[in-house]
Amino acid sequence: MSIRVLPDVLISQIAAGEVVERPASALKEILENSLDAGATDIQVDLEQGGIKRIRVADNGGGVPREELALALTRHATSKIASLADLEQVASLGFRGEALASIAAIARVQLVSRSSAAEHAWAIQAEGGRLGEPAPAARAPGTTIDIQDLFFNTPARRKFLKTEATEYAHCAEAVRRLALANPQVAFTLTHNGRVQLRLNVEPAAARVRHVLGDAFETNTVAVDAAAGPLRLSGWVVRPSAATASRDGQHVFVNGRYVRDKLIVHALKEAYRDVLHHQLNPAYCLFLNLPPELVDVNVHPAKTEIRFRDSRGVHQFLFHAVERMLAAPAAGAGETAPPPSLPSVPGRAVPQQAAMPLQVSEAMAFYAPLAAHPSSGAPLGQDSGRVVAPAAQPLPAAGEGDAPPLGYALGQLHGVYVLAQNAQGLVLVDMHAAHERVVYEKLKAALDARAVPAQTLLIPVALTVDARDVAEISPHLDALSEIGFELSVTSPTSVAVRSVPWLLKDADPVELTRAVLAEVAEFGVGRLLAERRNELLATLACHGAVRANRRLTLPEMNALLREMEATERAGQCNHGRPTWFQLGLRELDSMFMRGR
Repeated sequence: MSIRVLPDVLISQIAAGEVVERPASALKEILENSLDAGATDIQVDLEQGGIKRIRVADNGGGVPREELALALTRHATSKIASLADLEQVASLGFRGEALASIAAIARVQLVSRSSAAEHAWAIQAEGGRLGEPAPAARAPGTTIDIQDLFFNTPARRKFLKTEATEYAHCAEAVRRLALANPQVAFTLTHNGRVQLRLNVEPAAARVRHVLGDAFETNTVAVDAAAGPLRLSGWVVRPSAATASRDGQHVFVNGRYVRDKLIVHALKEAYRDVLHHQLNPAYCLFLNLPPELVDVNVHPAKTEIRFRDSRGVHQFLFHAVERMLAAPAAGAGETAPPPSLPSVPGRAVPQQAAMPLQVSEAMAFYAPLAAHPSSGAPLGQDSGRVVAPAAQPLPAAGEGDAPPLGYALGQLHGVYVLAQNAQGLVLVDMHAAHERVVYEKLKAALDARAVPAQTLLIPVALTVDARDVAEISPHLDALSEIGFELSVTSPTSVAVRSVPWLLKDADPVELTRAVLAEVAEFGVGRLLAERRNELLATLACHGAVRANRRLTLPEMNALLREMEATERAGQCNHGRPTWFQLGLRELDSMFMRGR
């Protein structure tokens, strides 16, 4: 078999397989050309999901008559002229392949008028064969009309989905580009009906109109910078995460991308606050100098490579993690609680006297102790364990109510009810306490200062021989997290101390939880990459259980600790720890003011 040079039309049809997978791919390329041309108004008309027809009209800079044929020629572009240009490309398009690929597999008419031209010019292309430019009428800008996509490549056409599916992909392509370009008006019509109309508007309004009110309500604004990197946009609160990945939008220098590094960094940022297999939603814009990112990875241009991938990963992780780690009632816009404006005429809530038997003993709440003022390690003061004193209640009229308010009482031994300036706060006491203990364990371990509580009488328990063999070489490592164990036989161990923060928990349950984790992951891995999972398990065992009756000072101490604890809005498993019911919601329930 002899070697031959392929015809240009066949080369373009082969290239089209990479560039144009479906109508949405062609639409994306055309829209990017319109944006690169400086268009501020783009109109998209589709028929049969884009399979029958894709028509895009813009008011951009237009194409001169002498360049119309070049616009439909392979590897012809106005975006770059050298390798140096490619390494610093800032435009959305630059490869010079898209229009030629589309013209090779469809019937295309390109009509364009530059601002300096007296009238427009049109050129036809069918299956890669170009006609001659002819005079036409239109205002400055460009219209490209693509009909019968894949008409001459039936093998590709049969892989297309239903009209509704292909339209959904096209609509998503329009929405993505609209998100990144709020300074541009978009109109999307399908089969003669307007489906989307977006005017020029601020970025926040564009996000609301494209992603919906629910996204706006449940998100936190992100704005961070480090050196040449800048991140802005919105991330969803952990409590509003869903199983779907459809709400994840990331743009790098205005280009929508699907990048594993970015997805991993954001997933890690949510790791400590997300429930099970739920996925966060976000709309984020990462900007950096063009020379620090390679966009010439794939013809579709949705895959990229960063020059400093580790640096970008760490920047994204820390920027989002900081927002999610804000205390339950953080200041400003960092992580505001879901609250409503104060109602005029209603007094700021003060701690009221309650007809409860309030015990002064706060031993139960010792695990939530703040660092002693002396600067000693957590829970220690000159070698002795100290418990916090009950906090004095403010006199009426003194100071403002704290963000989570003051405790009113307990509901069914599970929930704490509190009153704050916005209304009623409901707290899941186990979930909240669990997060507080977990964060204290992490802080103590990071500081290598995990105080241990020696048991008065060591507790012996029978365990699997494999567990004993696994932990025997790592007893010193386990002591670093507060567990002092000794092997008493091939099938038994004695527990001599437990972490002080967990001293009120059942030592047998705690030890069995550790051994279960050891059996599954091994001590080395458990104390390294799965360290936080282990601490979360321990915190769960050490947190106050349901039906434990708390005194009023204990409840208030828990609320104050929540306000000072990072990520206090979710427990270690991602469940919400508290909810706010505003006064207006309560008034509405009881029809007050009607």
